[in-house]
Amino acid sequence: MPQSPQRTLGAFMLVSVDGYYCDANGDMGFAHKAADDDEWNVFVGRNASGGGALLFGRVTYEMMAAWWPSPMAAQAMPAVAAGMNAAQKIVFSRTLRTADWSHTTLVNDDMVGFVRRLKADPGPDLTLLGSGSIVTQLADAGLLDRIQVVVNPVALGGGKSLFAGLTSRRELRLEDSRTFKNGAVVLWYEVR
Repeated sequence: MPQSPQRTLGAFMLVSVDGYYCDANGDMGFAHKAADDDEWNVFVGRNASGGGALLFGRVTYEMMAAWWPSPMAAQAMPAVAAGMNAAQKIVFSRTLRTADWSHTTLVNDDMVGFVRRLKADPGPDLTLLGSGSIVTQLADAGLLDRIQVVVNPVALGGGKSLFAGLTSRRELRLEDSRTFKNGAVVLWYEVR
């Protein structure tokens, strides 16, 4: 991936039709797709091979670190597992003391300042995976450049809402969309 003079920060979020990224119990299982969904798996594989650095909050990081380095992940989605394990990763947490997944940097404080400095340096673009509250904090700080939202064909009726707690309005411009046979719709937005 070519490096730009200033990095951009994108986010990839999975949400329900009613706008929740997890249910009232913190479960994100609603977004899982069938292992034999070839159309979806090709999309995810291409998405994961985009290069750049991956950013996470603690909860998403722990879920990802428990799955992607496993032999089961390598068997189920070899290209995605390889990309996830090889990528530079940054996890933001006030409580984690170690981050053992390969190529991971742990940041315990001043997340906004850290991301601001990271974006100012030349290098590969940054992608925040999941981590809804961090998406909100970085959007509030004016650091989020784009967001890819996967709307899943399920209504949860409650949970954690995407952008809950945003203190200032953020305008989004739709750049592209794609509908999958499994009912998911991917929306690509530029954050203005």
